Amino acid sequence: MADGDIVLGANQYGKAECRLVRVDRETPVHRVTDLTVTSQLRGDFAACHTEGDNSQVVATDTQKNTIYAYARDGIGAPEDFLIRLGRHFTDDFPWVTGGRWAAEQHAWDRIPVGGAPHDHAFARTGGEVRRTVVQLDGDDTHVVSGFTDCTVLKSTGSEFSGFPRDRYTTLAETDDRILATSVTAWWRYTSSDVDYDARYARVRDLMLETFASVHSLALQQTIYAMGQAVLEAFDDIGEVVLSCPNKHHFLVDLTPFDLDNPGEVFYAADRPYGLIEATVQREGAPTAPAAWATIAGFC
Repeated sequence: MADGDIVLGANQYGKAECRLVRVDRETPVHRVTDLTVTSQLRGDFAACHTEGDNSQVVATDTQKNTIYAYARDGIGAPEDFLIRLGRHFTDDFPWVTGGRWAAEQHAWDRIPVGGAPHDHAFARTGGEVRRTVVQLDGDDTHVVSGFTDCTVLKSTGSEFSGFPRDRYTTLAETDDRILATSVTAWWRYTSSDVDYDARYARVRDLMLETFASVHSLALQQTIYAMGQAVLEAFDDIGEVVLSCPNKHHFLVDLTPFDLDNPGEVFYAADRPYGLIEATVQREGAPTAPAAWATIAGFC
């Protein structure tokens, strides 16, 4: 090769968005696990790109079938399931040196019948989606987990003031406002010795508890506090990334109708919106850029 030659750069391929539903029937009280799984392989695939040589191409259909076959033995936490998949491909195909395996988990709640949750009837819950990305690179395993579309609101306990003003500033300062957002959060594990299901639930709950309890001077302050709470609670989480649109609620002027409005009637605007994003990490702690390489933007 000489300078200026055209060569293949970074690449990966696989089967995207495989819909997988597993019903655990070990007891009369069934459990449903509903995932959307993506498998992508990295390794020595140059000959396929440059020469059309498929001798080392593990077909995307094979990857799909492997996902379903591995589900037969149970899924468990999505993080554990993706690690099992990744290690299968890197162990059984020597030229596969790593890859990216991602999952979104869709929640189902048991339908109450006579005041008790039914054993095998479920209703799909709305909005929030649990997410996981596992990346293998040689001997390194990176696990990043989180959730998206978790919409939260505080009807008080939030203010916004002290910001600079110029000729284009019309926003009034306030010491009492609605604070609402849709939380997208990721966090990176620094250990694989984790009960991922239990940890996911605790991290999510801790973030929402912090959102509820912190008196907010700005959404920026709130999301920093959410990330800080997680890092202080769990030594094996290396960093937290949050993306939170400010879902604005504007007080409606009812004076044309000879009515007052003591902070009770609002117009919920969907756009434009403030978008607040931040990474919360430990000073001096090593980062892992490879773990975030395929997670677009902030989230």
